Amino acid sequence: MTAIDLTDLVKTTSVPQLPPDAFLLFTDGFGRWWPRGTHSVGREHSAGVAFPAAIGDEIIETLDDGSTASWGTLTEYAPPRAVEFTWHPGSAPDEATTVRVTFEPSGAGTLVTLTHSGWDRRTDGHRARDEYDRGWDVVIGCFAEADAAA
Repeated sequence: MTAIDLTDLVKTTSVPQLPPDAFLLFTDGFGRWWPRGTHSVGREHSAGVAFPAAIGDEIIETLDDGSTASWGTLTEYAPPRAVEFTWHPGSAPDEATTVRVTFEPSGAGTLVTLTHSGWDRRTDGHRARDEYDRGWDVVIGCFAEADAAA
């Protein structure tokens, strides 16, 4: 029998921005760099996604027909070092996992670490973890390539 891997996913990237700017790019700039065409509920029908700045508020995707989808809820907002949120785009909130992103000074830039945990809360935890293992590589790559000045 093959063991089911439900361990935390950890993805890292280095960006040239200092932690305060990297934090703002990730949060305030979320809708500019997130690859909605491939990594969203609405995909080609996604009109935008907004990241909240208040704990308890939701990450909301708006579709081109005006409908919305909740991706999760902000649980920690500690600029410029960390942000954490529940995560359930396209799934029920009771199966939400947890995503924590930290921003640490590294040379002239920032080391960004994304940790995705809570796979045991999902009925399809092992399948979802495998999909996110690949998906976060794309997403974190888009963030790393984003221009903070854009």
